[in-house]
Amino acid sequence: MTVWDAARTWRAALDERNGTEDLELTLRIAKITEEAGEAVQAWIGVLGQNPRKGVTHTREDVAGELADVVFTALVAIESLGLDARTTVDTCAEKALGYLPR
Repeated sequence: MTVWDAARTWRAALDERNGTEDLELTLRIAKITEEAGEAVQAWIGVLGQNPRKGVTHTREDVAGELADVVFTALVAIESLGLDARTTVDTCAEKALGYLPR
């Protein structure tokens, strides 16, 4: 199963369980922020910035948390009724256009 298929599968499961009202879509989009916070928390753990805790995470932990952000965003895009792959491809093309040639 591809990441794109997995995102669609998760969207369908969430739709069935929680519905598709605007509040549910809002929560799916907000979930991206929650996951981003976990990525930041892991990076703080890599740097040992919390003197009470010290070093608590690895770069691999951070990468895993960032992957959670990406996947959660893909599910949110699918939940908006759009194709995540097409949306991400369009975004990547636009971003490449900002690079100096």
